[in-house]
This record gives sequence, structure tokens and C-alpha cells, in this order.
Amino acid sequence: MNRSADNRRVLFRLLVVAGLMFGFGYAMVPMYQKFCEVSGINNLLNPDDPLRNTQVDTSRKVTVEFDANLHGLPWNFKPGQTSVSVHPGELVHVVYRVSNTRNHPVTGQAIPSYGPQLAAAHFKKLECFCFSRQTLGPGESRDMPVVFVIDPALPKDVNTITLSYTFFEVAGTLAEPASKPIRPGV
Repeated sequence: MNRSADNRRVLFRLLVVAGLMFGFGYAMVPMYQKFCEVSGINNLLNPDDPLRNTQVDTSRKVTVEFDANLHGLPWNFKPGQTSVSVHPGELVHVVYRVSNTRNHPVTGQAIPSYGPQLAAAHFKKLECFCFSRQTLGPGESRDMPVVFVIDPALPKDVNTITLSYTFFEVAGTLAEPASKPIRPGV
């Protein structure tokens, strides 16, 4: 009887731990989104926000610098241009160039970040490759567009904004290599 009670107690504890792990995993998405919102990382345009008809502020220019980084991806990734000078409120089109250097498809997700951090709230992306995962075939190269507007409400003392993307490999999406070993374990 004592052993059976011990087994039930262990089973109950394991079920509680499994339930807590599931709950934590389920809560990670909203917690990550809140963290990104608070820290200014991955500032995406909210489709529920009404788009305002903004006037271009021709009285000043802001330099937007572009940066590209890879985290464990077998790709080449760079901006089409290193910087651009724009008026706040002006619609801007730029591209990033990416190439897969492997002989199999690879999927990645780009995460944007901004410097200075307060600029993130004023950097409105209308089109961006970072909105979805990108899968590149073997040796494939692609120009990926970014269309953005800098809100004229950007503080006057901010003259330079850095838009930096880091591409991360999406786990579990690698296709098998083109050649397999003849014998298992070789």
C-alpha cells in the first residue's frame, strides 16, 4: 500500500510539472511579444492601427543606416546600401540581398532592432521580409524589400537611426542533405 501511494504521489508531481512546463511554453509567445514591445525590438506595424496621412517634414533630414547580421545561418546577407537620408514622413524603399550558400533549402527569420531605442516607436515598416519566414533554395539569391516611413513625431534631436536585422535559422526546417551515407553511421 505504501509503495502504491508513493507511486501516485510521484505521478501527481510529474503531471503537475508537465502541466507547468506546458503552461510556461504556452505563455512564452505573449511574454516575448510584450518584451519586444517594451524594449523596442521587432517593432512591427500593427494592422489595427489606423494609418495617418502624414505630411513630409522637409525642414529636416534623418540618416537611416542599415546593418545585416547572421546567427548560425549559412547565408550571405547584406543591405543594398549602407545608409539613406530621408525626410520624416517620406515613403522609403530599400532592399537587402540574401544568398543561401548551402546545397539544400534553409529557412530563416529576420528580427529587426533599432538604434537609438526610442526611434523604434517612430519607425513604421509597411512591407518587410521580417514579417514572415524566408526559405531559400540551394544557392538561391534574393532581393528582399523593406518599405518604411519615419514618423514626423520623431524627436528633433534624433538625426540618425540604425535599422539592424539579424537572421536566425528556424529550427527543424533544414531539408536533408543532397547525399546520404551508403551505410548507416558512416
